[in-house]
Amino acid sequence: MSRHLNVLIIEDSEDDTLLTLRELRRGGYSLDYVRVDTPTAMQAALEERTWDIAIADFSMPAFSGLEALKLLQRYNLDLPFIVVSGTIGEDVAVAVMKAGAHDYLLKSNLTRLVPAVEREVREARERRKRHSTEQALQESEERFQTLCNSAPLAIFQTDCQGRRTYNNPLWHDISGLSEERSLGYGWADAIHPEERLGVLKSWEHTASKQGSWVHEHRLLTQQGEIRWVRALASPMYSTEGNFLGHVGTVEDITKQKQAAQRIYEQAALLDISTDAISVCDLENQILFWNKGAERLYKWKSQEAIGKNAEQILYNSEESLILRRKIQAILAKDGKWQGELEQVSKGGKKIVVESRWTLIYDEVNKPKSILIVSTDITEKKQLQAQFLRAQRLESLGALAGGIAHDFNNILTPILAVAQLLSFKFPNLDDNNKQLLAILEGSAKRGADLVKQILSFTRGVEGTRTTIQLRHLLVDVAQVAKKTFPKFIDTQVNIAPDLWTVFGDPTQLHQVLMNLVVNARDAMPDGGTLSISAENFWVEEEYARMHVDASVGSYAAIAISDTGMGIYPEILDRIFDPFFTTKEQGKGTGLGLSTAMSIIRSHGGFVTVYSEVGKGSNFNVYLPSSQIIETDTPADVELPEGNGELILVVDDEATICEITKNTLNSHNYKVLTASDGIGALALYAQHKESIGLVLIDMMMPGIDGPSTILKLQRINPKVKIVAMSGLVAHSSTIQYQNLQIQGFLSKPFTTEILLNTISSALK
Repeated sequence: MSRHLNVLIIEDSEDDTLLTLRELRRGGYSLDYVRVDTPTAMQAALEERTWDIAIADFSMPAFSGLEALKLLQRYNLDLPFIVVSGTIGEDVAVAVMKAGAHDYLLKSNLTRLVPAVEREVREARERRKRHSTEQALQESEERFQTLCNSAPLAIFQTDCQGRRTYNNPLWHDISGLSEERSLGYGWADAIHPEERLGVLKSWEHTASKQGSWVHEHRLLTQQGEIRWVRALASPMYSTEGNFLGHVGTVEDITKQKQAAQRIYEQAALLDISTDAISVCDLENQILFWNKGAERLYKWKSQEAIGKNAEQILYNSEESLILRRKIQAILAKDGKWQGELEQVSKGGKKIVVESRWTLIYDEVNKPKSILIVSTDITEKKQLQAQFLRAQRLESLGALAGGIAHDFNNILTPILAVAQLLSFKFPNLDDNNKQLLAILEGSAKRGADLVKQILSFTRGVEGTRTTIQLRHLLVDVAQVAKKTFPKFIDTQVNIAPDLWTVFGDPTQLHQVLMNLVVNARDAMPDGGTLSISAENFWVEEEYARMHVDASVGSYAAIAISDTGMGIYPEILDRIFDPFFTTKEQGKGTGLGLSTAMSIIRSHGGFVTVYSEVGKGSNFNVYLPSSQIIETDTPADVELPEGNGELILVVDDEATICEITKNTLNSHNYKVLTASDGIGALALYAQHKESIGLVLIDMMMPGIDGPSTILKLQRINPKVKIVAMSGLVAHSSTIQYQNLQIQGFLSKPFTTEILLNTISSALK
């Protein structure tokens, strides 16, 4: 028994209260108590919390023990109530006990208090336990009855002889039998006469073996209606291991059987379809395979049915991942439509336009997947040719116009440079260096032409992980070297730009189309801006953009300061064959092709334009948030001047490596593992510390809270925050902290030193 008590003391005397508490503590109790001496105070105490026992003085100036007892009884609480009095007669004691008090004693004989309390608290707890058990049992029985009455399955129970002892109401609806006829062996009357003997033999065998039973069979109701059911039964045993009977369910599967029958009846009609039609269960096992599927995939129906679709139709990890994503979409939306790369029996790659529909059973539970696929392999091949033609349209005026003449110019330059080196091997070092410069420049020019021509030829590649930085830099170089000089090309790419999964050739085409359009929009010159950053699409943003989904994207912006687009045609710019260019200058397929490519990559495009001010095209491509890993060029790193830096991070390794790095570059370092330590060190060395480098996520006092406390100590303190959870582009949320810089973990030595050097200025 617990030796802790919550005691409600109804007493006007503090001295008597202390005597009562002292006696209880002598009895080994730890106490929480409240003393009240008015009805209002007692009522508040009863409503505020629960109590183990109430001890009341019989007579008080404004309140009596009997009145306190009546107040307690109005709350209907099973709370032991002991009356304590200085003097109490036998008649009063009898009246108190009749009124409902559990015990009474004199203040002059408090030695009885502890035994009385122990007895009454113990009995009260036992009463509550019995009440709780009885109530739980009653509630369990009620829940069971409610469950059985409302269950979507018929539920039955038998004795050890196989006689029905219980049926829920749904059984009577399914079988058509009354409650009386369903008990005993009467349930067998509902079985169809043609199947009755077989079902009973199967049941008798199961009952004798005391095992589980699963069987599908027909019922024939008294109204002459045939119903298909699936019956399941499991054995029940007593705690001693004796067989008691079976409990089971009966599911009406008539609609499923009828639906399956209709599917098979319609199979002949489906076989004349040119599309491949198949049905798979939720584990990807093929259930149905029409003649169109045989023609497309080269697998005969008897070969395909029963096989796993993933094993015979997909041979790449990317295709399997996409298929599993489709199944997730099906579970959510019930349907999916899109393109899939598959293989036929001989391993030939094919592309299909596929429509998937989730099929439900009669209880609205997912059962199978209907798949209708159209072969678009030739269409995709023609589309590839069309995309190559569009690439030539984007670069035709650039590459076609300069490649031939440029190569003609570079060929003799390169040849002469090499020939002179051969003919004059004894040239001095200065002249040799000049020839090397000449040869290197010629080779770089030739490489540029090869790059443009290679892209123009449209070499196709499979989708792979792409570092967008390379594509963007390549496009920017082409623009800088080939666009008119009065167009200023500016590039701004986030250093931590995420990678994307896609076709680099197609994405290169999209970017070239957008920059060429930007060039054409600035016939009198202007600024072409190419930028890229990481972007997170939230739910609200996704609701406002049809093609957007919640998640991470790499966002590319191509903007110009040109003529802009009129509002009345802005909604039509992505329509096929719509163009504002002069005849012969464009087909009007460039932007529609770009939109198609971006959508096929799971991305989307937005446009903002003002007439006379220019246009801004934003391309969003889904990303897995993997940061590009470019090898940085050797650069001269800034050195410190002996400044003292306070590094605060709960990761000891980060503190240590940061300290070593800063020490190696002429800084002095103090380290702290949490906010409290940082505040203590800063208060001690406030005059010497030049900057605080602090992590945002720490146990105890976190980074933002520590920063605010540091700024209270010294409003001019210089702070650089760092975090492994906050992307570099998200540091705007820390601007209200008035910090001097932000580092996104992991950071390089170059970024660390440059950030600290900049913050110290």
